[in-house]
Amino acid sequence: MAADIISTEPATGATVWQAPASDVDAEVAAARAAWAGWASQSLAFRTEALRRFANVVRGRHEALADLIARETGKPLWEARTEVDSVVNKVDISVAAYAERTAQRRMEGALGGRTALRHKPHGVLAVLGPYNFPAHLPNGHIIPALLAGNAVVFKPSEKTPAVGRMLVECYHAAGVPEGAVRLVVGGPDAGRALAGHRAIDGLLFTGSARAGLSLHRQFADTPERILALEMGGNNPLVVWDTVDIHSAAVLVIQSAFLSAGQRCTAARRLIVRDGAHEPLLAEVVKLTDRLIIGEPHSDPAPYLGPVIDNAAADTLTEAFLDLMMKGGRPIKHLERPIDGRPFLKPAIIDVTDVADRPDEEMFGPVLQMIRVPDFEAALAEANNTRYGLSASLVGGSPQLYDQFWANVRAGIVNWNRPTNGASSSAPFGGIGLSGNHRPSAYYAADYCAYPVVSSEAEQPRASLGIGLRDG
Repeated sequence: MAADIISTEPATGATVWQAPASDVDAEVAAARAAWAGWASQSLAFRTEALRRFANVVRGRHEALADLIARETGKPLWEARTEVDSVVNKVDISVAAYAERTAQRRMEGALGGRTALRHKPHGVLAVLGPYNFPAHLPNGHIIPALLAGNAVVFKPSEKTPAVGRMLVECYHAAGVPEGAVRLVVGGPDAGRALAGHRAIDGLLFTGSARAGLSLHRQFADTPERILALEMGGNNPLVVWDTVDIHSAAVLVIQSAFLSAGQRCTAARRLIVRDGAHEPLLAEVVKLTDRLIIGEPHSDPAPYLGPVIDNAAADTLTEAFLDLMMKGGRPIKHLERPIDGRPFLKPAIIDVTDVADRPDEEMFGPVLQMIRVPDFEAALAEANNTRYGLSASLVGGSPQLYDQFWANVRAGIVNWNRPTNGASSSAPFGGIGLSGNHRPSAYYAADYCAYPVVSSEAEQPRASLGIGLRDG
């Protein structure tokens, strides 16, 4: 018998939730049995059910925010913004579905017509991450349900309680229980779900390492849809700005929001060598003022712990490795509380590190790289296998045009944080950041497939050539 999945609060170590691991075969079978009934409902019916879901979440706003805060460790104020995103996703997805999968009819010859419609794939698996355990999987599930798919959702084993509550909200809104199923389990359950022959596709948000593994797993099944939303080694270029304070605030927001546990967080700060000291001094001053604490602390913290001690240990080892390779610490990565995964944000100058690892350090660690000119800054920004987010702070409109045209990323911002993406726009990247299936507003594209039909009210045909005389 599989061991229970136990979820704990990163900030305190207290148990949040405990449940036995799910039977993956049974959950997929339940979704498969329910899919046809859900798909046969009208789009208006499915839309109304999902609007009721939004109302259910509104009614449970504080309870869900509290659970997100406790299970992830993020501040309560930030957890509340995540719940808001869950609610807002319904209207955004309805608008996106209407735009991206609109029905079209074109008149043809002899009274015929060509029609374009879309069909759901069937049963879609969704693998969710721990950093946004409600918002990010919801960004897959809502468009999938809207299109008429059934969903089997496996939340991260680090945040299963939020996943359970999210599924309960769908069911409370009248979405059939079979149309949304929950799989509780660890990595083995995720692999079993991804490899299950009764699913028609997989929608994934998580690390590049896991995404590459899924890509290999799906190599022999091109008939199944695979949408990968992965991480980033994102560059933040600060160049020729006169407002040093605002630039420093944007650096802090980009690098340390959510304790650095955002796929769009800035990992690399690229600056002009010799002109970076005022910016660095202001960034350090602001970093020293950041409140680090438990989710419900008063005054409210800016950031909480990372997800667990294993993650904190991995980040500490990676920071020490950069130091061993010649990195110069500007602010050390410290553990203020023994036995808990709280980390003080760290900054390290890696300009002289010859073999910098091109990895996503998923936490509050910012690497600074000094370069001589803007061409070198662009080259450094593109010195990565990833391509999710990039931002330029400062510079002229002409410089931003040069940055936008040359930097390789799916999200390119100017005088905004690297993590300033809108849910009303597509979200995704290139390279190791995704497989060219952006989510958010474009999620409708991978939740339904186009069907083209040549149609006529009556059969009307003749053979005008190639027949013997009758």
